Amino acid sequence: MFTGIIEAVGTLQKTTQIEGEWRFEIGAGALNFSDVSLGDSIAVSGCCLTVVSKSSNGFSADVSNETIRATALGELSIGDRVNLEKAMLATDRFGGHIVSGHVDGVGKVTAIEPDSKSLKISFKVPSSLCRFIAVKGSICVDGTSLTVNEVGGEEFAVNVIPHTQTETVVEDYKVGRSVNIEVDLIARYLERLFERQDVKKNTGVDLNFLKMNGYD
Repeated sequence: MFTGIIEAVGTLQKTTQIEGEWRFEIGAGALNFSDVSLGDSIAVSGCCLTVVSKSSNGFSADVSNETIRATALGELSIGDRVNLEKAMLATDRFGGHIVSGHVDGVGKVTAIEPDSKSLKISFKVPSSLCRFIAVKGSICVDGTSLTVNEVGGEEFAVNVIPHTQTETVVEDYKVGRSVNIEVDLIARYLERLFERQDVKKNTGVDLNFLKMNGYD
């Protein structure tokens, strides 16, 4: 589990195919590695990857073909920068929102406009994700927890403050760039809950319904 608060910006240093899948070697930048062990999870631009080896200045992670298909990782080139966040501890401060590191879809940057010192950035997302995105709700873009300020059709917009611009890969964004999108986890589970047959029969949400679904 992650929070969407980026801890460091790293770089993709090397990719190697191993038995048909991929191993990414990532320079970890300023990421503190003192408490990272083999098998730990690190979110790489929003994708939860497992550390399979460590070096003095980075780590390697295996990336499946499914992850390449379902995320923007496959579009990275050697030297490209990536957002990094270690999996959170139960004792950590929760600074962003609940982030699983499981990418829901790939979006595209459609516009970047100055808004005082901030940047207003617009993204287009797959239509299947639109119902999960709400004004003033949370969304994760390349692993960064952001607040949605505008929603229209298949697009949404966020405002990125100067600190976030300099501490993440936002400075690298250009119109047309692919980004990893993870919608709010709670919204996903609520939709699944309300897909149950008893809701479809218009029985409504009452105390009995909540008890049946574990809210007792």
